[in-house]
Amino acid sequence: MSAQLNRQFLLAQRPVGAVSRATFDYVEKPLGEPAAGQILVKNEYLSIDPAMRGWMNDAKSYIPPVGIGEVMRALGVGQVVASQHPGFAVGDYVNGALGVQDYFLGEPKGFYKVDPKRAPLPLYLSALGMTGMTAYFALLDVGAPKAGDTVVLSGAAGAVGTIAGQIAKIKGCRVIGIAGGKEKCQYLIDELGFDGAIDYKNEDVVAGLKRECPKGVDVYFDNVGGDILDAVLSRLAPKARVVICGAISQYNNKEAVKGPANYLSLLVNRARMEGFVVMDYASQFAAAAQEMGGWMAEGKLKSKEDIVEGLQTFPETLLKLFSGENFGKLVLKV
Repeated sequence: MSAQLNRQFLLAQRPVGAVSRATFDYVEKPLGEPAAGQILVKNEYLSIDPAMRGWMNDAKSYIPPVGIGEVMRALGVGQVVASQHPGFAVGDYVNGALGVQDYFLGEPKGFYKVDPKRAPLPLYLSALGMTGMTAYFALLDVGAPKAGDTVVLSGAAGAVGTIAGQIAKIKGCRVIGIAGGKEKCQYLIDELGFDGAIDYKNEDVVAGLKRECPKGVDVYFDNVGGDILDAVLSRLAPKARVVICGAISQYNNKEAVKGPANYLSLLVNRARMEGFVVMDYASQFAAAAQEMGGWMAEGKLKSKEDIVEGLQTFPETLLKLFSGENFGKLVLKV
């Protein structure tokens, strides 16, 4: 096995603004064998997430940044091909921080087993993985929607947005999605059962919110920040909840993040805005995945994966997130 090579993308520099191929060093290194307590995993699918952009910054966050010269961090699923760890056997499929490479070699910290017979592997990176957990807990715990509430989501055709919106429908809410382009907006209504959609690329968002949310917004699930966050703040209902799940419009800024100008709407409407980090709920993931799996089996919850083939495409595939090209959960097939 040691004659085999492991293709890896290492972080070469801390990007200012958008990421490019020059942000990474592509290397091929001989494959090692696991030492005591380690496993060797053949990576099959990697999760491509907006959070990766934040992990490249040398800034205080909920997780340490990726070091220069380290394998770029990525969650993924793969199969154990060698093991010196009592908890993992050869043939097991695992979910964990595998990194942007062909093989993961190391201690399986935070790894857990998944069953490809119960669901296709990419689903463990979307609805049944961190994406689904993010949608589930951010909406239900922070957003606290009640039946009849109007729930608005930005990035609604993205990985987290599609799932959070469907959960809001399951909970009896009126759901409005903000997405870019006619095709995505149509998909939200026709396929996922949203009650309305606002096409931020082709219409004025404030006008769209007036049309779709005449009584105001009870829960706003924010994935983008920036101007769209400001627009929704101007339409809040009394006691509204704003969930700050992400701010993809701001991640590549070269200057400081643009904060909300309309934040006094929180005061006037006695509303609250709260940040969310999915790892705070790790102890409850299994129970949530079981409930979500049940909804999928009943046909109430659909998951859409946008799968790109080839480890070599990683830098360009990552950029799809920031141009809004991806449709559903972006996954890289190694």
